[in-house]
Amino acid sequence: MAKYEDPFVRIAAMIGGDEYLKVARSLLKSENSTDEEIASSTGLRINMVRRVLYDLFGKSLITGIRVKDERKGWFVYRWKSRREEVEGFIENQKRKIGDRLQQRLDYENSSEFYHCGNNDCTRVTFEDALEGMFKCPSCGRVLNLKKNDRAKKSFAKKIAEIRADMQHTF
Repeated sequence: MAKYEDPFVRIAAMIGGDEYLKVARSLLKSENSTDEEIASSTGLRINMVRRVLYDLFGKSLITGIRVKDERKGWFVYRWKSRREEVEGFIENQKRKIGDRLQQRLDYENSSEFYHCGNNDCTRVTFEDALEGMFKCPSCGRVLNLKKNDRAKKSFAKKIAEIRADMQHTF
């Protein structure tokens, strides 16, 4: 995918890969297309096209208008991109990621962790270490306090980057 590709196409490809890329390009080429027209122009199976369309619709990146097909006599949806919503979608995703990272940082700040030193074993909280009499639940070795300063710094740095990036876009 080219760097100069439309942001709507780029975000669709990031969400779901090649099928999303094809559907998004098709929508930009021909607005108000039916799922059958999109399937025909992309070479994708109709059920795949519908799955992509419903996902993009659920994320408010496209709209669908229900119209009656005069030839067949039943209702179909005509789909159209909402390119103006791409920026809001991206900002919303950044906000969600920032919130999750903040929750993780809060957890790291409010807990003490213990570890046996074995790379195959996971660290445990103070409460779990105490309950297991400071023996590793996986290998049985003695648990020692494990500093998490690097993890905390890393989370704080990423949160600051996301927040700075969000401030630059407004």
